Amino acid sequence: MALDTLLIGAPSDIREPSADVVDLLQRSYQRTRRIASICVGAFILGSAGLLDGRRSTTHWFYGRELQSRFPKTRVEIDRIFVGDGSIWTSAGMTAGVDLALTLVERDIGPRKAREAAKAMLVHHRRAGGQSQHSSLLEIDAKSDRIQDALHHIRGNLSKPLSIERLAQVACLSPRQFSRVFRMETGMTPAKAIEALRLESARLMLEQGRVPVEAVARANGFGDRERLRRSFLRTYGRTPQSIRNAARPLELV
Repeated sequence: MALDTLLIGAPSDIREPSADVVDLLQRSYQRTRRIASICVGAFILGSAGLLDGRRSTTHWFYGRELQSRFPKTRVEIDRIFVGDGSIWTSAGMTAGVDLALTLVERDIGPRKAREAAKAMLVHHRRAGGQSQHSSLLEIDAKSDRIQDALHHIRGNLSKPLSIERLAQVACLSPRQFSRVFRMETGMTPAKAIEALRLESARLMLEQGRVPVEAVARANGFGDRERLRRSFLRTYGRTPQSIRNAARPLELV
């Protein structure tokens, strides 16, 4: 029987699938329009040889293992989902929802995808080019003083953020602030500011059509060339390439 879409889920382990499952996938491949996996379901596709010569992704925790076990695929671990021809893979469980909504949008249009998202009580889908990681979430602190400083940084990314000003917000001397900030967050204030600015700029590029120059100014980079250099140093990609990757993929 011909299938339209075969979606592969998996338990939270990466053991080799049974021979029956592998055989089913290999037989289904020729008569199925597309096959997709959620999270570590990518390992099942890999075992069936369906990732060979294709780009793929999975949950970041298992990315290296996926690449090691299936060297013929190119694992793009900093993507929430990847579509390569008729094979689709996603990161964690919530990324599987984003992938599914994208497939709905490709098949029957954005209005139906929005209706599906609304029915599931989720925001409309994130684009596949978005990162699995977020500096906005990962940078945290124990004390209220450093939390206040982080809150000030996040709310003033377009403005100058000197150590002296942040120390005032935290009610510490500049020397004390730098020491306590690094102890609690694991990074210097300058590194944290850069990470938060980059993250905010990347989200603006992925989610909207604001000109790159305006994104640079809104996040304290001053101009697009400085933003470009920071993106190349951190992500290995230009702002425009990240924006392009976040757009809905063309029909194949």
